[in-house]
Amino acid sequence: MADTDHTRCAWATTDAMIQYHDDEWGVPSRDDQHLFEMLILEGAQAGLSWSTILNKREGYRTLFAGFDIDRVVRLTEKDIERIVLDARVVRNRAKIESAVLNARAVQQIQQEHGSFADFVWSFVDGKTIDTPRDAANPTPASTPESDALSKALKKYGCKFIGTTICYAFMQATGLVNDHAVGCISRGKPKTKRQTAAKSTR
Repeated sequence: MADTDHTRCAWATTDAMIQYHDDEWGVPSRDDQHLFEMLILEGAQAGLSWSTILNKREGYRTLFAGFDIDRVVRLTEKDIERIVLDARVVRNRAKIESAVLNARAVQQIQQEHGSFADFVWSFVDGKTIDTPRDAANPTPASTPESDALSKALKKYGCKFIGTTICYAFMQATGLVNDHAVGCISRGKPKTKRQTAAKSTR
C-alpha cells in the first residue's frame, strides 16, 4: 500500500508513482542505457500521463531489447510493425519509429563525445542543478538548459525531444533536482547509476 506517513512531492500518489519517486526520480544517472531508456519513455509520454508509461515500462523493456542502444538501432520495419500492434506499449507509430531514430543519434553522440552521459551532463556543467520547489518557486515546463539540450538533440536527428520533454528527462535522470521543499527524497544520497556506458566503437 502507498506510504502516507512521509512528505513527498505532490505528484507521487499511487504505489507505482511513489516507488518511482523514491527510488529513481532525480537520482543522477550516468549510465547510457538508462539515459536512453528515459529519453524514449519521456518522449512516449507526450500527451499522456506518466503513470500510463510506468504501467507499460516492462513492455517497453521487452519490446525494445532492454533499451540496448545497439539492438534498438537494428530494429527493422517488420519489427516496428509488430511493436505497433502490441498493447504493452503506446501504439503510436511515430513514437515507436522515433526510438530507432534516437538510438542512431545516440550512437553518433557516443562516437563524438565518448558517452551519451558526457554529452547530456555537459548541459548542466557536469553537476545537478538543485532547486527546492515550493509555491514561491514552482517547477517550470522548461529552462534555458532544456532548450539547449533539445536543440542539440534535434541537430543529431532526434524526435520527440522538445524542450518540455527534455526538461522532464533532466528531472528523471538527476540533471536537475526538483524535489519539493520538505520532500523525504530531497536529502537522500544520490549515488545510483554512476557508471557511464562508454562506446566501444
